[in-house]
Amino acid sequence: MFQSLWEYILVFLAAATPWLEAIVVIPIGIIRGLNPVLVSIVGFVGNMLTVLLVVIFYEKFEAWRARRRKEKGIEEKPPTKRQERAKRVWNRYGLPGLSIGGPLILGTHLTILMALALGAKKQAATWWMTISLIAWILVFAIGTYYGFTWFTN
Repeated sequence: MFQSLWEYILVFLAAATPWLEAIVVIPIGIIRGLNPVLVSIVGFVGNMLTVLLVVIFYEKFEAWRARRRKEKGIEEKPPTKRQERAKRVWNRYGLPGLSIGGPLILGTHLTILMALALGAKKQAATWWMTISLIAWILVFAIGTYYGFTWFTN
């Protein structure tokens, strides 16, 4: 019992960690033998919690970053390839397209940061990221569960 609880706590923490994210952690948890529904819920909550923290503290982070750049005399850098790709998706598909495609390309945390940096309203960005995260978790959880079951039988 305690071992199982500890594994779900690890799923939560790993899903909350940028670049690991729920869509990576959930398949690992399912393959490990954890309950697919529970691991999906725990993974979603962990990932979404940190996405919400990014949304809540975005303006403070941007103000701190601008102050720091000004103090150090750092000029704006040219956009990275990831930023250029996100900007192309944004220009073509808007917030829904970036939110749905972003988690696979950038990860959820960078996607929400990019959406906010490109001018999306916090509430809309949060709503679209929630929809996207639920959809991707369902795809990966169902795909892993049935794919793994198919291979092991």
